[in-house]
Amino acid sequence: MKRIQHHGPPTAEDLARLKIELGFTSPQMAGLAGLAKGSQWRKYTGRTEDRVMGMHMHFYMAALLTLSEDELSRVVATMRAHGADIELGPLPAGPSALAEAQATATLHST
Repeated sequence: MKRIQHHGPPTAEDLARLKIELGFTSPQMAGLAGLAKGSQWRKYTGRTEDRVMGMHMHFYMAALLTLSEDELSRVVATMRAHGADIELGPLPAGPSALAEAQATATLHST
């Protein structure tokens, strides 16, 4: 079993660039990060507050953007086996298209 031994968080600029690449609004990014409102997301990308994204939140976002539905279902099944009550919902429009584009690019580069 592996674990993340070190996590250097993405910068505010990195997160702002991700938002642009996905074509998301701040509320959509908040949903992707597990935050309640877009104003909370902007604290990670703004110049007025120095909020750093923690590894757990970053991992959650990356998992939603990367894992297939089957892979995510396996993770959710493990969480449920640990006693969690999980209800899945749709992601904001955008990441599935990005994932499909990345998958297509990977197929064509091999």
